[in-house]
Parts: sequence; C-alpha cells; structure tokens
Amino acid sequence: MTQSPRGEAPGFGLGGVRRALRHRNHFLFSAGMAPSLITLWMQRLAVGWLTWELTHSPAWLGIIAFADLFPAVVLSPLAGALIDRVDPMRPMILSQAVFLVQALILAVLSFAGLLTIESLLALAIVLGLTHPFNTASRHTILPSLVPREDLSAAIAINSSLYNVARFIGPAAAGAVIVTGGVTWAFACNVLGYLVFLLALFRMDVAPPERRPRSETTLFGEVAEGWRYTVAHPGIRPVLVLLVITAVVSRPVVDLLPGFAGDVFHRGAGGLAWLTAAMGLGAMLGALWLALRGVLAGLTTITVSAVLVLALALGAFTAMDHFFLALPFLAISGFAMVVNGIGSQTLIQSSVAPAMRGRVMSLYTLIYRGMPALGAVVMGWLAEGLGLPATLGGGAVLCLIAWGWAARRRRGMAVALEEKGAD
Repeated sequence: MTQSPRGEAPGFGLGGVRRALRHRNHFLFSAGMAPSLITLWMQRLAVGWLTWELTHSPAWLGIIAFADLFPAVVLSPLAGALIDRVDPMRPMILSQAVFLVQALILAVLSFAGLLTIESLLALAIVLGLTHPFNTASRHTILPSLVPREDLSAAIAINSSLYNVARFIGPAAAGAVIVTGGVTWAFACNVLGYLVFLLALFRMDVAPPERRPRSETTLFGEVAEGWRYTVAHPGIRPVLVLLVITAVVSRPVVDLLPGFAGDVFHRGAGGLAWLTAAMGLGAMLGALWLALRGVLAGLTTITVSAVLVLALALGAFTAMDHFFLALPFLAISGFAMVVNGIGSQTLIQSSVAPAMRGRVMSLYTLIYRGMPALGAVVMGWLAEGLGLPATLGGGAVLCLIAWGWAARRRRGMAVALEEKGAD
C-alpha cells in the first residue's frame, strides 16, 4: 500500500481527508451530497411536524417514518446485488431525479394548502422505495472516486456527512418552521436535490470493471452476501448491535415532535431547540472522530458509544425541566453519530471488495429500515405508556445490548481492525 506523507496512516486523519477532497470527482460528489443530505433531513423533520399538527398522534408519527424507512428492509439486499451488476452512476442519477420530483410535488402541494395525512403518507412511500437504490449506488461509487490509499478517508467523509446531516437538517428545519412554516423547509429540499443532481452530471467516472458473467441468480447473490456477513466474526456482531440500537434508540428523532408538543409544551420553537441540541452533539461527535484519525481502538469506541447513548437517553426521559433535558439530548446525538460512523467505517474497512455492495446493503437495511420498525412500535407503545416511559424502556434495552457486545469486543477488534478485508 502507498505510504502517506509525514508518517500518517493511509486514508486517516486530516491529511488523508485533504488528499481525498483534492480528487475532482470526489470533491464534486461530497460538495453536492452535503447540502442535499441536510435538506433531506429538513424535509423529514417538516413532514414529522406537519404530521403532528394534522393528527396529534404518536402512532401517525411512527407510520410516516415507517413508510419512509421500512422499504429499505425489503429492497436493500436486492438493490445491493443489482448495483453490483450495472454502472452505479445510472441508478444514482435516476434516483436523485425521483427525489427531486418528489420534493417538488411536496413543496407545491404545501404552497397550495392541499397536503393531507394521506398525501404525506403516499409521498413518504415514494421516498422509501427509491432510497435503497440511491444508497447502494453511493456506497459502490465511492471506491471509484479516489485511489485505494485515500479510500479510508473518503469513507470517513461520506459517513460523517450523512450522520452529521441527520441532525443538522432537523435543527435547521426547526428554525425554518418557526420563522416561515413547513413549506419553506420543503422548498429548501428541492434546491438541495437540484445541487446534487447538477454535481453528478459534472462528474466523469469510468464505469467499474464488470465481473465475469455468472450463472448465479440475483437472489443467489443476495444469499451469498448474507452467508458472508453471518460468518464474519467482526461484521456480524457490529450489525447485531446496530439492529438493537436502531430499533430502540434512533426513533427518538422521529418522536421529537411529540416531546416538543406534549411532554414539554414548547411547540415548534421547542422542537427547534431539541433538534439543535442533537445536531450540536452530532457535529461534535463527527469532529472528534475525524481529529482522532486512526482505525485502532475504533471497535471499543463504537461499542462504548452504546453505553453513553443508553445513559443519556435515560437521563433525557427523566428530566421534567426543558433546558435541563437539552444537554442529555446533545450527548445522545454525540453517541449516536459516533456509533453510526464507527460501525460503517469498521465494516467498510474489513469487508472483502467483492462483497462490498451486498454487505453495505445489509448495513443500509439495518440503518434505515430498523428505525422505521422502531418508530412504529415505539409510537404505538407511546399511545398507552407515554413518550418518556417508552423511550426510557428503549434506553434500558440499549444498556443490555451494550453488555452483550462488551463481552465480545476483543474478538470483534481483531476481525475488524487487524485482519483487514478478506
């Protein structure tokens, strides 16, 4: 492997990040993706708040989140195998075009005052059906944008952009909703998608080398990816831990409108504060990982983040005072992003190249699909138990999951950090 200057570990640290961004295609890809991810999460928060205003139902919050995220459970494995067979730039551009049209329809209906809970549900389903193909394309394109020695840095940038946008977007949406209403949050997403689509058209990426034609069916290749994942001593437990945290902790983002409206009685302004607190924690978590800049010890950090997440969410649900609750929500955002970035980086760094698309599609299935399942279940439970008790129960389950993973941490670290891709 090519050695990095000044003794830096290849692909890690700020020097590696700078090198990765010097490549034109990767710079265009990252610069275009960053605003589109932020505005996507602005739209999601605005949809959640409008859902709450229309229904005042935690169950409907869960249903809308489910429609957006759950199709990844069904389609991600097929999308990963399919993307391995074609030029990934084509489905990437096509899916972005679908996103743009969906956002435009949402904005126009909002301006006209014609949005109903049924139309919100239909448009959420369109988004959910398209996302698996977009995400599989993004993960597959990335190795084509930089040389091998800069791939780790590109992975870190990609993961950080997604995870930070997941919290910056809702925070920005909260501010926009307070000042101008949900319509302007929808309009921002139209602009964000347009920027990314233009950046994709300016890129010049050579199609990847096609694999020799195989007699294995698409479903056979999906099964092969599952078998590889289950047999891997590092990737398997990382994904198991991710399933648990995705179901019982990540839906907090979708339930925040309920906390702002019913628990703290702060309305849209309170929602802006809550999402800003999570956004601040997320930014600090991503920045800390970037400055840390090495793979060694990342398994311990990723597992430990689940403990921090469990304790912070538990403390958040126990707080009656709004401003005392905010720091614990910020810590939750920090831990959630550290766990998410750490998991993706460990998997991308240890997966065999021939299996990358399929294994990362399973990661997408979990990271996107499982929060949808959790949002429905926790939204339904919150109807009877209340939001604080429901989220507090999720924190307890996170604590149990951390205990399970902590006992396996050393073996995971050997497989993920020392053996490398095989």
